[in-house]
Parts: sequence; structure tokens; C-alpha cells
Amino acid sequence: MTAHLKTAMVLAAGLGKRMRPITDTMPKPLVRISGKTLLDWGLDSLAEAGVTKAVVNVHYLPGQIVTHVAGRGAPKVVISDESEKLLDSAGGIVHALPELGKAPFYVVNADTFWIDAGAPNLARLALAWDAAKMDILLMLADIKSATGHSGGTDFLMAPAGALRRSKGDPAGLIYAGAAIVHPRLFRDAPAGPHSLNTYFDAAIAAGRLFGMAMQGHWITVGTPDAIPLAEAAVAGTLAESR
Repeated sequence: MTAHLKTAMVLAAGLGKRMRPITDTMPKPLVRISGKTLLDWGLDSLAEAGVTKAVVNVHYLPGQIVTHVAGRGAPKVVISDESEKLLDSAGGIVHALPELGKAPFYVVNADTFWIDAGAPNLARLALAWDAAKMDILLMLADIKSATGHSGGTDFLMAPAGALRRSKGDPAGLIYAGAAIVHPRLFRDAPAGPHSLNTYFDAAIAAGRLFGMAMQGHWITVGTPDAIPLAEAAVAGTLAESR
């Protein structure tokens, strides 16, 4: 069942403490990798997938992000202001629901990105989405095709795509910071700070958390010393694709 998703939530409100001293003076989503901000890597991928409206939440040094996205044409960026209180991943989505609407939407982390191999991964995610059996569909990365990841795996995927926690099993996959979610998930959600992980576990229990393995190279940038590794990965991946 192909979904034509036009809306996305970009989670850009984190403090970026591990990226200090760079983030002493700028929010982490504006850190540049290979000449492009982390935020723009995500927004460009959304634009390529046909998204026309991206809701970007802000908290730390919010004015810099507001100024930066003002010049973007596509997707149209709507700011969700969390400057008074940081709401965590799910809390930020709940706060932005009036702008996100009633149809399924993408959720993208602003501190990870990827280089597609073949068809754009967000378009592939939309092709894999089936609202009848899924509440959440996660994009997943193979740990061997990842740069900057220092932890273990996150999920084990059954042949039909259903997910369960991997508990570090090396055969598992990494959550790649992009997903499709249905807003019905948040019908009875609390208004305060809380994490998407709560919803992942609820969806696993209901048999409604699914995954899709991405194609290409996934990059996460957590600390300043991860920047040159990320830029080398971008250069190497793009060189291989030529």
C-alpha cells in the first residue's frame, strides 16, 4: 500500500551537549557536514520524497534555526516552539499535532542522515507503509553500513518486517532516525515530556511495529570528532556511486 506522505516532523530541539564546544554557540542541527547542515540533509531528503510541509521543533538557540530555515522553499517549514520547555521526542510530536494533521507522517531526527543507494529510502518507506497493520514503520540500518554509531543494535526484524527489541543481538539492525507514524498513536498521549520509545514498545506488544532496511550508508554525528569521519563517509559513498 503506497502512502503519499506530504507532512513530516523533524526533531531538532535537542541540546547537543556531546557536541560541545561547537554547540556552545549554535544548535546541533546547524552543524555542517560536507558543506550542508545536519538539518538540511534531512529536509532535502524529505523534499525529494515529495514532502511539502515539515514541522521543525526548536528549543536551544531557536532563533538560529528559525533564521536558517526562512530561506528554504521546499519543504515549507513550520516552527514548533519548545523554547520554554524541552518535550523529548514524543512530547514534541504531541505538541505539534495540530500542524501535523490526521494523516500518517514522517518523523526524522535532525542529527542523523544517510546517503541513498538506488531509490530514495524515504520513498521506499512510503511504499512499504500499510496503515491497516502498522502504527509505526521504522527505517533501519545495517551496523556495517553505518558511520558514527557507538552502540549496539536496536531491533530484530522478522521476514515480514515485524520488529522486536534486539537487546544488542549482533544480527539486529539500528534505528536510522526516520519513520512513518500514524497520528492515532497519540490519541490519549500526555502533554508533557516523554519518549517515542514508549510507543515503540506499545506497538511491539500490539504486533504493529514494523521496519524496513534502508539501502545506502547511514551517518550519525554525536561528537566533534565524529565530523571528519562523517565527511569521509559522505565522500567515499558518493565516490562509489559515480
